[in-house]
Amino acid sequence: MGRRARGRRLQQQQQRPAGSEDGAEGGGKRVEAGWEGGYPEIIKENKLFEHYYQELKIVPEGEWEQFMEALREPLPATLRITGFKRYPEELAWHTNLSRKILRKSPQLEKFHQFLVSETESGNISRQEAVSMIPPLLLSVQPHHKILDMCAAPGSKTTQLIEMLHADMNVSFPEGFVIANDVDNKRCYLLVHQAKRLSSPCIMVVNHDASSIPRLQIDVGGRKEVLFYDRILCDVPCSGDGTMRKNIDVWKKWSTLNSLQLHGLQLRIATRGAEQLAEGGRMVYSTCSLNPIEDEAVIASLLEKSEGALELADVSSELPGLKWMPGILQWKVMAKDGQWFTDWDAVPHSRHTQIRPTMFPPKDPEKLQAMHLERCLRILPHHQNTGGFFVAVLVKKSSMPWNKRQPKLQGRSAETRESAQLSPADPTEGQPADPSRLESPSVTETGDTEIIRTAENLENNGNKKDGVCGPPPSKKMKLFGFKEDPFVFIPDDDPLFPPIEKFYALDPSFPKMNLLTRTTEGKKRQLYMVSKELRNVLLNNSERMKVINTGIKVWCRNNSGEEFDCAFRLAQEGIYTLYPFINSRIITVSMEDVKILLTQENPFFRKLSSETYSQAKDLAKGSIVLKYEPDSANLDALQCPIVMCGWRGKASIRTFVPKNERLHYLRMMGVEVSGEKKKEGAIPASEVTDSTTDGTGQPDNQESDEQGAGEATSVDAAGCDPVGDPPR
Repeated sequence: MGRRARGRRLQQQQQRPAGSEDGAEGGGKRVEAGWEGGYPEIIKENKLFEHYYQELKIVPEGEWEQFMEALREPLPATLRITGFKRYPEELAWHTNLSRKILRKSPQLEKFHQFLVSETESGNISRQEAVSMIPPLLLSVQPHHKILDMCAAPGSKTTQLIEMLHADMNVSFPEGFVIANDVDNKRCYLLVHQAKRLSSPCIMVVNHDASSIPRLQIDVGGRKEVLFYDRILCDVPCSGDGTMRKNIDVWKKWSTLNSLQLHGLQLRIATRGAEQLAEGGRMVYSTCSLNPIEDEAVIASLLEKSEGALELADVSSELPGLKWMPGILQWKVMAKDGQWFTDWDAVPHSRHTQIRPTMFPPKDPEKLQAMHLERCLRILPHHQNTGGFFVAVLVKKSSMPWNKRQPKLQGRSAETRESAQLSPADPTEGQPADPSRLESPSVTETGDTEIIRTAENLENNGNKKDGVCGPPPSKKMKLFGFKEDPFVFIPDDDPLFPPIEKFYALDPSFPKMNLLTRTTEGKKRQLYMVSKELRNVLLNNSERMKVINTGIKVWCRNNSGEEFDCAFRLAQEGIYTLYPFINSRIITVSMEDVKILLTQENPFFRKLSSETYSQAKDLAKGSIVLKYEPDSANLDALQCPIVMCGWRGKASIRTFVPKNERLHYLRMMGVEVSGEKKKEGAIPASEVTDSTTDGTGQPDNQESDEQGAGEATSVDAAGCDPVGDPPR
């Protein structure tokens, strides 16, 4: 088959008219495009799409041409600077350049390298403008417990993490983010995104969002159901609002996509509402313009809640944002193009494709009370963005099928809400049967039984203290990867006292939050989580599949025992760890930082006398290098820097990932010209010291062989500065 296909392709190339290149129609179209081209042009037309949305009247009268014209234009690239304020206070930037132009233009090569490097180091996020809206409308506070139900690839998750860390002086906020995704492989993309921000308050889990398990936590020695203060419900959708960047949607779009996804979206939203705390806020969002995926889901959820949920009026929360109110009336189109305005008119043969929850409520009073106009629909031509839909729901009381449950541990109605849908839900993209959602009473005592079962398992002596492994289910071994356990360091572990002494850790250091990923052999790496996530981990190991949590704070050296401490500091967790370290801290100047970041093992004599006087009396081993800004010198860098380093025999080296190193150099005004060179090389503009040979290595024969040996042993331990995130 492969040989035949290649033969056909060769024949087609020979038959092309002269001047026709890259498969483009019209002769020199691709030649004119230059670096832009490469793929056949997709015709940006879909008559069914146009007919459908013109009939539904989601676009204001007289604006249809502008709407379609905007959809056919490439989506502008946008980026968000990592920060903890609201946008667009100069922390979110909108360009007039498409992603393709940024990637392919020779003139923008340096700018593109800058974007990639800063994104990898977590300082910016390249995120679509409308995608930033749902986290903003959640109004997150640092103490909030947050669930992101369909989190991959993770751009919204990183926003939520940033909001938790609004106070940079607090290493461990009281809140946390549990980021979930049904796709095991996409969970690792989510881990990569979250790791850029180095937060101890994020946990990535792998579950079907429509049946995500109810978790429990320990409160004063009692097991209580975990309810979330904020829930982001950014559900899988047909994605017709993304036509500007996903141009395949033009030829693939049909009404069937929405009909198939509606049931899944409603089940996910229902499960989210069940797990929301009273007074909490849930944002439901899609990148679809279709009311079957948008208003129909919200209307059905509100109707089922019987007053437990209500739509919040958020019209004043994002001033400057242009949006259209939700629509109150719509109709449903079947796969063959036939319209239905009422469920009663749908023939029995179509009942598997079209469901009653897809239609607006018949009762005018009930419809008016829902306030569907409070939903937000963002149209592409209004602010040169993608299309999007957002609805903000506030929970007033328990869902009606939870109110009849017996009290759990004497708690209020808020914590009695613990119904769970049947786990046998259809997979994403399949037609859903809403009848399963209309009879929730069958699971009224489901979570109570789960908690009792978990307590029995924990009390039967088979579960090891402090070990949080994946659920011991055969099903988990069949799907996805088997994860290593999460093992908390016990109080009497001999591993910790040498670390505590070597770094003079403050008595307030929460050592109970340290964990490893192995139950046997040497512990290679130590991670840290917040105490709230520790509580979640310890009380839910039997029902939750955790992919990743915690930030790396220490790595083992193979030869570390020679230096009084077997573990060196890891840059990933240094900003969390630094407030607790009282020893082995060297304060460096801005010139010292430049030298340390551009030369691999600079001798003490290359550094300032102040730095040398601090380093000369320290024993060999891991150190903290701290730069404090000088407010009197406004030309100097005005933000603090904390780096991990190694004090060798006669030199100091840093252990900073490449992209973070480039970031610090940029902030100090150093022209970084060697981004693609091997890590550790000196930028050409910085080769000013005659004692180097141009490679960053001293030409003195008394080179610090001990320092080089230490660097090798560190890397051999699987703990290099730019190593992959732990699995």
